[in-house]
Amino acid sequence: MERLRKLQDETKGFNTFIPLKFRNKDNDMSNVPESSVIEDMRLYAISRLYLDNFPHLKAYWPMLGRKNAQLTLSFGVNDLDGTIDDSTKIYSMAGSEEQHPSLTTAELASLILQVKREPVERDTLYSEIKSYSEEDIREMEMRSSLN
Repeated sequence: MERLRKLQDETKGFNTFIPLKFRNKDNDMSNVPESSVIEDMRLYAISRLYLDNFPHLKAYWPMLGRKNAQLTLSFGVNDLDGTIDDSTKIYSMAGSEEQHPSLTTAELASLILQVKREPVERDTLYSEIKSYSEEDIREMEMRSSLN
C-alpha cells in the first residue's frame, strides 16, 4: 500500500483503489483461509485513511455480497461496482457471496439509499451521469415490472 501511495503522490495517476476479496474455493490456494468480514471492513477503512490521496475507494459487490457491500459504505467506500458479464463467473466459481450476481440499476441504487447514501451513476472518469432519488427508483421498478 505504501508503494501505491507514493506512486499516487508522484503521478496522481489513479482514480480509484479496489481491494478485491480473496476467495479460496476450488483453486490451488484452497488451503489458505479467507479473511473475515471484520478483516475486510478493516481493510477498507485502512485503505481510505492511508490512501487518502486516492479520490475513490471501490467495493465490488458480487464478490462481497449485497449486505457486506452496503456495510463497506460505512468504512470509507464511495463507489460500489459490479459489472455483470462472463467475468463474474470466475468469482462465483471461487465461492463469492453472490452465486448468481445480478442487480438492475434500480436495485443497486436502492441498496445505496437503504444505508443513507446518495446513489450517483458516473462514467469511467467519475463525471456524474445521473443522481438517483427514491422516486427515480420507484419509477424504474414500475417500468421494469411492466415489461
